Order: sequence, then structure tokens, then C-alpha cells
Amino acid sequence: MKKRTIPDLSKKLAAPLNAIASPQRIAILLAIGTGEACVCHLETALGWRQAYISQHLMALRKADILQDRREGRYIYYRLKNASYLELILDSATLSGLSSESVSAVINTQIYPACECPHCAPALISVESLKAA
Repeated sequence: MKKRTIPDLSKKLAAPLNAIASPQRIAILLAIGTGEACVCHLETALGWRQAYISQHLMALRKADILQDRREGRYIYYRLKNASYLELILDSATLSGLSSESVSAVINTQIYPACECPHCAPALISVESLKAA
């Protein structure tokens, strides 16, 4: 078996870092968090256009960072490996941010303006309570 050289190892190590290097992709990973999110959820959470988000999702899928599943007309995205969130939290520390401040924004929310089945039931139940 051939011993790997430092340049070979560094190229392999850089691949996932390059894939998530942009602030937009890190934002998407934070918005997805430990759960899953559809594009409409990401649109609501981030305030970006669907086409812009889809370009970044495609790159993250191509880099084998995200996996997707279809449920009706919705496609849900999730991290293949939660270690990416740990890497982002470590990056927060290196950037002078507290990991708690970053952890606080990792997706745990339901967005009433989002129409996906994960958020819509909350909207429906809130509207039901108002009507009652």
C-alpha cells in the first residue's frame, strides 16, 4: 500500500472545507441543522430566492454533504454527517464567536410563512385556535 504524502492528504482534507467555505452554504447548513428542511423552509429562514438556494443545495449535494428525499411535491434536505455542524461550531470558536451563539441559530424553528408539511401543521393549529 502506497503511503500518502502531505500534499495528497491536504487535497483530500480540503475538499469538504472548500464545499462549505462560503457564508451562504454555512447559513444553509445552519438552517438545516440536525433536522431537515425543504427549499421553501430555507427561503423563509434565510430570506433568499429559491433559485439562489437551489444552486447552493446542488453544490452541497454534489460534494456529498447533503442527502435529499422526496415527499409529495417537497424535497427535504438533511446533512449526511452531523460532523459538519461540529466543524462550524469549531470555526465559531476560531472566529472569536461563542459556540453557544451559533448553536442558538441552528434550525429548531417552525416558520409560519413556510408552506411545507413540517411548518404548515403549526400554522393550521394556530389558525384553528384563533377561529375557536
